Amino acid sequence: MWKYCLVLFCLLSSPVLAGEADIAAIIPKVVHQHILPGYERLAATTATLADVVPASCGRDPEAVKGAYNKAFDAWMMVSHLRFGPSEQKNRAFALAFWPDTRGFTPKTLASLLRDDDPVIHDAEKFRTVSIAARGFYPMEFLLYDDAFTGNPAANRCALLTVMAKDMAENAAAILKDWQGGYAELMIKADNDTYREPEEAVRQLYTALTTGLQFTAQTRLGRPMGSYSKPRPSRAEAWRSGRSLRHVLLSLEANRQLASLLSEEDADVDRGFDRAIRIVEGIDDPSFAGVATVQGRVRLEALQGAITLTNDLLAEYLAPRLGITAGFNALDGD
Repeated sequence: MWKYCLVLFCLLSSPVLAGEADIAAIIPKVVHQHILPGYERLAATTATLADVVPASCGRDPEAVKGAYNKAFDAWMMVSHLRFGPSEQKNRAFALAFWPDTRGFTPKTLASLLRDDDPVIHDAEKFRTVSIAARGFYPMEFLLYDDAFTGNPAANRCALLTVMAKDMAENAAAILKDWQGGYAELMIKADNDTYREPEEAVRQLYTALTTGLQFTAQTRLGRPMGSYSKPRPSRAEAWRSGRSLRHVLLSLEANRQLASLLSEEDADVDRGFDRAIRIVEGIDDPSFAGVATVQGRVRLEALQGAITLTNDLLAEYLAPRLGITAGFNALDGD
């Protein structure tokens, strides 16, 4: 398997993307074709979720789950864009706090329900609670975990309702800020936020590579654990069976961003295509199969394909965008 991956890397690593990119033309395309549509979709789906929860909670749980999953899909398509409006007021964390390495989420939810905390019934006060109780991941507990669904608390629907409203407000605020000025800051890149186009494109490249790195190292690495001690219960959104879907959606989102940054280069796209084809060949929605040899080998192959794709971007796309070899996407240097 790894021998094959090395051969794949050689094929992908031909000297492509010669010449400098037209950065000034690339940035508006990314903003208008990737970023704004993504946040528009997130705002629309979370608004729908905020309407569905109070209308259907307690009588039509499948309707609530359907709206929840559509909104979660929308978040996954922008989850790599961790800069600008999504980072203001901890909005991204309020929408998606994961991994929760210390298990704060279920403890916080249980405390809120047990004490019938007043914040459950007040959207404004709810903004002050721990991020462990806000967003998609705590909502997953309330909708899919037996501890909260087996014998649901009387105030569970109230908590779901205020949680959904909080999510919709955060998503709407992110979109409003992008539409209300941040998009122009990035496109014009002659301001205190982005002094020149190179700074803006470096931000986008960082989002791309760290998004891929997070998928390989965290979305896959956490449930893989070690060979002798796999950790399937550490997979992202395993309760709702979304673990594999998150990998697919994040790859598709980053594929689109990479295509725009590389000006639709076929060699860049080929790396994403290989990784996505591996995902599509895995029938293990929650990564429970990582505890088997065959299941682990498949995730290792996928992890390797994603890492090799990122290596290709660093070797050939980064220089074309004017990003130096010493640049580290993890710290933005």
